[in-house]
Amino acid sequence: MFKKILIANRGEIACRVIKTARKMGIATVAIHSDADAQALHVQMADEAVHIGPSPANESYIVIDKVMDAIRKTGAEAVHPGYGFLSENPKFAKALEAEGVAFVGPPVRAIEAMGDKITSKKIAQEAGVSTVPGVMGLIEDADEAVKISGEIGYPVMIKASAGGGGKGMRIAWNDEEAREGFQSSKNEAASSFGDDRIFIEKFVTQPRHIEIQVLCDAHGNGIYLGERECSIQRRNQKVIEEAPSPFLDEKTRRAMGEQAVALAHAVGYASAGTVEFIVDGERNFFFLEMNTRLQVEHPVTELVTGVDLVEQMIRVAAGEKLSITQDDVTLKGWAMESRLYAEDPYRGFLPSIGRLTRYRPPQEIAAGPLLETGKWQGDAPSGETAVRNDTGVYEGGEISMYYDPMIAKLCTWAPDRAQAIEAMRVALDSFEVEGIGHNLPFLSAVMDHAKFVSGDITTAFIAEEYPDGFHGVELAGDILRRIAASTAAMHRVAEIRRTRISGRMDNHERHVGEDWVVSLQGESYPVTVSADREGASVRFEDGAILRVASDWTPGNQLARLDVDGSPLVLKVGKITQGFRIRSRGADLKVNIRTPRQAELAALMPEKLPPDTSRMLLCPMPGMIVKVHVAEGDEVQEGQALCTVEAMKMENILRAERKAVVSCVNAAPGDSLAVDEVIMEFE
Repeated sequence: MFKKILIANRGEIACRVIKTARKMGIATVAIHSDADAQALHVQMADEAVHIGPSPANESYIVIDKVMDAIRKTGAEAVHPGYGFLSENPKFAKALEAEGVAFVGPPVRAIEAMGDKITSKKIAQEAGVSTVPGVMGLIEDADEAVKISGEIGYPVMIKASAGGGGKGMRIAWNDEEAREGFQSSKNEAASSFGDDRIFIEKFVTQPRHIEIQVLCDAHGNGIYLGERECSIQRRNQKVIEEAPSPFLDEKTRRAMGEQAVALAHAVGYASAGTVEFIVDGERNFFFLEMNTRLQVEHPVTELVTGVDLVEQMIRVAAGEKLSITQDDVTLKGWAMESRLYAEDPYRGFLPSIGRLTRYRPPQEIAAGPLLETGKWQGDAPSGETAVRNDTGVYEGGEISMYYDPMIAKLCTWAPDRAQAIEAMRVALDSFEVEGIGHNLPFLSAVMDHAKFVSGDITTAFIAEEYPDGFHGVELAGDILRRIAASTAAMHRVAEIRRTRISGRMDNHERHVGEDWVVSLQGESYPVTVSADREGASVRFEDGAILRVASDWTPGNQLARLDVDGSPLVLKVGKITQGFRIRSRGADLKVNIRTPRQAELAALMPEKLPPDTSRMLLCPMPGMIVKVHVAEGDEVQEGQALCTVEAMKMENILRAERKAVVSCVNAAPGDSLAVDEVIMEFE
């Protein structure tokens, strides 16, 4: 077995590999750019080597710099994680020439499957069903439009060397095909150093389901079930689960056997993933094979008890697989929610800055991983599991240079409904401040009726949130639970306030029992009767909710029991109440005496400033192109400018017909959030 491994990656996946290597008694080497000098993976590793400036194309994906780090540290093997150099055959060849083991598949497999065009041809030859499309590379936008028309819209424009949603666009007409081709080409060149583009038919109403395979260099290969990855935004996965709520055993077996056959066809040896789209009749079509560890691998580990990173390392060391297909059993259900540094209220645009507060929920061990003794967490066991793979910490910086994903929150439970409920509680318990993040959106999905039923496709987000995410309107029963909880909390805060003010004596000031709780446009007159065990909150209609909690004023997280059911609230103090965040909602909760409530109803509403005649930069980024000039008349939907942030190009469009009166930014300018790009008459 290896004595020292270098991880040619960063962030949460580097931390994930370090954990398994540490468990196996293997020393680790981290590499880092300027921006990552204080990163968590650097702190966790036994050694760390600086490899260059912050941009990835000047550090993490420069093969010569990574090779120098290997030579300096004497690493015997390299785990590439995902992204960066993980599917770069030149890197694998450089390692081979240096006599360093690559913790991944052979070069031939990377070359064959890393190119989407070649991989489709091999899949067809191996008897794997594939999506209709044009296999040749597309030279320019005119050819992209011509071919798209021949295939028939909608089409998917893809980077041949792409992955992780980079370099991918769906086009529904000629204009979108032309724009999508150029944006895909630019993103592909920036992210992968390879701008080759191809086009295939986009299958409407599909599910994205992938099969995890594991092979060794001795001809053995198995599949470890499937992952449902249909909850996607801009072709980037957001929520994954294992198994799929849609597949039956017959389809699972057929997909698994085809996936292993494809792996054998290219001499695959390592962990890999074969991605399929599946229609409503359970017909499945090959999309691509990822010759690396997938971001969503934890859900497979949680339902199988197999540590995929350990298996990759053992295969790279020449060992045979210690498990057969008959040993693979799917137990329970696992969910994964990707925590992104992006603002869901601004169209999910990237957010950067300092994590002023970062408190993940406590990890809890349970399920197959616990049974096999390979759980990475150190918390006590339970009936449900919570796992958080992360690469950041409180006080750290979220940089503009890398992918915006900062953590993967996972839950496991005996069945799907319990896994979803465990995820709801875990999301509510996850405290993140200082940056925009998608926790509210993740919570909203967990409560969405279609998701809960399992009736999902890759169009879920586009169909259910066509105008973007604008927060959550909570149902009446949940509002009542929050109203009762905050009324009880307010009483505790009032008692504490009177004690601090020195007004509690033999003639102590009485804290009232009657309050009016206002939230989400509703007002609830309540009476709070407290005792040593908690409080009983009576509503006007006579209903009573019993609230128990050990919350104390100042705590930013409240864990309560309301009539026997758990409720977790993120708490902030405001005048006459709290800012409460729970289940995806961000609520201003005012708690007033009846007289105060009566007077508050007479106060005028404060309106926000009017920015309707301005185009504001929605996220920190660099202006790539300005599509209009001063004096131009623009139409609704017309492209105004392109902003690049976190390796993604974002086209900002006109919301209505207008005339450009002033352009304040030029290509190459770096802008902060809400800086004015242009103004309109």
